[in-house]
Amino acid sequence: MNLTLDEIQNFKGKYPKQIWGLFFSEMWERFCFYGMRGMLTFFIAHVLLENSVLKIAEKNETANLQYGAIQAFVYAFTFLGGMLADKILGFRKSLFWGGILMIAGSIILSINPHDFFFFGISFTVVGTGFFKPNISTMVGKLYKSGDSRTDAGFSLFYAGINLGALIGGYVCIAIGKGEMFSKYIPENLRWNIAFSLAAFVMVISLINFLFTQRKLGTIGLQPGHPLSENPETKISKWKEYAVYAGTFALIPLIQIMVHKTQYTDYFMAVIGPLTLIYFFYEMMKVSTSERKKLLAALVFILFSILFWGIYEQSGGSLSIFAANNLNKDLFGLDPNGVNNSGGSFFIIFLAPLLGLLWIWLGKRKIEPNTVVKFGLGFLFLGMGYYVLFATKFFANLQGVTSLNIFTIALLVITFGELCLSPIGLSIMTKLSTKNLQGMMMGMWFLASAYGQYVAGKIGAGMAKVEDGATNYDALITYADGYKQLGLYALIAGIILILISPIIKKLMQEVR
Repeated sequence: MNLTLDEIQNFKGKYPKQIWGLFFSEMWERFCFYGMRGMLTFFIAHVLLENSVLKIAEKNETANLQYGAIQAFVYAFTFLGGMLADKILGFRKSLFWGGILMIAGSIILSINPHDFFFFGISFTVVGTGFFKPNISTMVGKLYKSGDSRTDAGFSLFYAGINLGALIGGYVCIAIGKGEMFSKYIPENLRWNIAFSLAAFVMVISLINFLFTQRKLGTIGLQPGHPLSENPETKISKWKEYAVYAGTFALIPLIQIMVHKTQYTDYFMAVIGPLTLIYFFYEMMKVSTSERKKLLAALVFILFSILFWGIYEQSGGSLSIFAANNLNKDLFGLDPNGVNNSGGSFFIIFLAPLLGLLWIWLGKRKIEPNTVVKFGLGFLFLGMGYYVLFATKFFANLQGVTSLNIFTIALLVITFGELCLSPIGLSIMTKLSTKNLQGMMMGMWFLASAYGQYVAGKIGAGMAKVEDGATNYDALITYADGYKQLGLYALIAGIILILISPIIKKLMQEVR
């Protein structure tokens, strides 16, 4: 608390020291999140619906739709979490409250994942909404406006995200399926243990943040705090308590909507337009220069919906594809574990290098602008999905293909993610006005919610195979679907690069 914002932002070297504390809190939270994410579609299709009268294709379709609904609400609530942090809780309290909810949800799932699945998941949905946007915003506040090192900082932070995702994404699903520690964990407790790991690591995350916040100076303090950025704003205690109480009121609503996905359709049809109305309302209050920047941010947000709709097949249709259509020719590893954590493995090594590359190019005045980086992200994404399409050429008559080729696709897709996602977090902080940073970060994640929602719909569509179809037929259906998604990504990338001069004008001095 004794550090001023200027002292924090005037750091020497490539990274501020505070970023490491936020790095490790986010790392453990992402272990929890990606551990859960990696289990969702498989657990629903193969465990929750195991004794259902539904046909296999119908189980896969239901699992994709429910996965999309859960993920959509996770990211939709980041908008609410960001807004409440801006207006009432502050980033620190919001983060801590979200962590507590995620721990509670993981404990519920660890006790009885079969009977309390949707109840426990609802806690983690709302909790992530409070946690995720606000720690990213605090990373942005470690840098002065215009600091060329910001993209490198977010790339490093993104490596922390993916270190947690790598471990959690592989370990949780592998334990649940019995691919790891099966000699030591009774079969009837495997899923309980897998979900309990998520609760354990979230406790570590919050303990780490308690120590980290001592070095954050004024960053993330509640509005009205004497040392906050808005000391004149007085927040009544009843408003803070109303946020906590309202959180619990939302749990049963989320439980119903992720279980019965038609309610998610209604929600997504309403929340997007309402958010845009509120965005334009806030935009009318700012200067012309700030308004142009917000419009540029909106372009990035809208394109990101398409990106995540394609990219997030990893948690939906690719989870089913991995379970049914991939062998173990990559060191005997579990295909679902590789699908969940392979991208994260590549990011851990590539993210810091790419961040340093941006700095090196920036010093020589040849760094691609943010719009072009976004375009490159789509181009790599499209090429990666064409590699996924190519897996059908390595399949046997049983419809089983090479995990090695699949992993190459993940590598190519990872380059696309690195060109877009960490840069997206960074650009939201750069283009936001002072009082709307939480909201804009929330809108970025709300776009991800729509991407997740679209991903679930796409995955459900690809899961529909004709009655009597073989596993080989299913593989061909998936592969052809991935080819089509690759084409959409390539077209979007070309469009973004072509319109980059127009968006650069809206961004003004921001690069």
